[in-house]
Amino acid sequence: MIVNGHGGNYVLSNIVQEANVDGPTVTLFPLGADWDRARDHAGLASDRHADMHAGEIETSILLHAAPELVRDGFADADHDGVSRPFLLVQGTSAYTETGVIGFPSHATAAKGKAVLASLADSFAGHLEILGPNS
Repeated sequence: MIVNGHGGNYVLSNIVQEANVDGPTVTLFPLGADWDRARDHAGLASDRHADMHAGEIETSILLHAAPELVRDGFADADHDGVSRPFLLVQGTSAYTETGVIGFPSHATAAKGKAVLASLADSFAGHLEILGPNS
């Protein structure tokens, strides 16, 4: 199991695919579908594209798991960085001065708890697909 803590680490998908040529031996978690289920389960207002960095989902998770890490003023830090045509070339600093691309104003601890619960359920599915020895 490779647990990816960075949504933009696309190369891991290729590594996992190559590792499974002869049968399921490794899985990558969470996948886009896992994040989408978690967003739906938690009732998030934003989607994955609009809520890319320090937005609703990340702030919600922190409000639940480590609220002391969330700075005062997060509710006024929304930044709509919808069009990011050269993100891979220029990085986030070309599209935001604060680092926020998303809507932290929509974040709540309850949403963060629901996101993590959904991801835990999805994680079990990844273990099951690997078989009984996982």
